[in-house]
Amino acid sequence: MFACLITLACAMGGPVLTGKDKPPIQYQIPLPAPPDYSALEWLEGEWTGTTLDKSPPGKVHLTVSLDLGKQFLVLREEVALDSTDSAPAMKESWMGVLCPELGSTGFVLRVFSSQGFITRYRVKVDGPQVRLNPEGGDRPMPDWLFRKTLDRTGPNEFTETVQAAPHNKSFFDWYTAHLARVSPPAKPSPAP
Repeated sequence: MFACLITLACAMGGPVLTGKDKPPIQYQIPLPAPPDYSALEWLEGEWTGTTLDKSPPGKVHLTVSLDLGKQFLVLREEVALDSTDSAPAMKESWMGVLCPELGSTGFVLRVFSSQGFITRYRVKVDGPQVRLNPEGGDRPMPDWLFRKTLDRTGPNEFTETVQAAPHNKSFFDWYTAHLARVSPPAKPSPAP
């Protein structure tokens, strides 16, 4: 019995020893260069605001954060607008994932809406201004286009202007909101 075990061990060990003679193969996937979000650093954080005059009364809440090893910028926004003579009340949430556009200095933003729409935007940063221009998407809103401009007006504030265009019509200003950075909560003082 002992001899059978030794013979079996040697027979099984033979191929293992042969395998050790070959160097192991290591496969490596080349990683893309880290994205440069420095032009959008000011936008990171939590923002809240209200619409300005000549816009439907409403509230806007936006959060922007780096995610997945700082490879992507994630934007989440909630918009609630009161009804007007020309439009019903509206409440929508959306989440967008922003990444560098291949072969360009701009970015691409894919937006997923609580209404079920999936839209792609080309994002251009020009100093204190960020422009989001529609470019279709997997499930864009039929017969309507929306574009957005963020204008930084101070270190802790910006305006957001959303324009809309019905099919074969010009863009018009839908609403403009003033947003301010939400201050981080004060740290409680330690107990004595």
